[in-house]
Amino acid sequence: MAEKRPNPKLGGPNRNVRKENATRDRFDGYGVEMFLDDDGDYLAHFAEMPNVSAFGRTPEKALAELATAWELVKESYAEDGLPLPVAPSRREYKGVFNVRIDRRVHRALAIEAQRAGLSLNALVAQKLARSVEE
Repeated sequence: MAEKRPNPKLGGPNRNVRKENATRDRFDGYGVEMFLDDDGDYLAHFAEMPNVSAFGRTPEKALAELATAWELVKESYAEDGLPLPVAPSRREYKGVFNVRIDRRVHRALAIEAQRAGLSLNALVAQKLARSVEE
């Protein structure tokens, strides 16, 4: 199993050997995660499609192999007459979704919202926004 060790060449000590913007463009909006495995090889895979992956002795080789794998995935979708899935970073979002929660949680949130003088939607939106900013 690949160990999540940072690589200073790819982003510094607080990142799991990730390359963001350049690889997102190269791979149709999909984010790439890269890990150094126990044998010293690099594993590159799409964060949103972890089954699309490749190994290489260097980060550059792993990315080159991932590019080859991505081209084969695209060919496979085309041969099957299927549309290529759109990366989450390139999808359009409306800002609306439904979430089913336990009725006790619903009640507690409704009470908290009322005490704060907010609508339930506003309270939940604030809590979600804070959780993704962290």
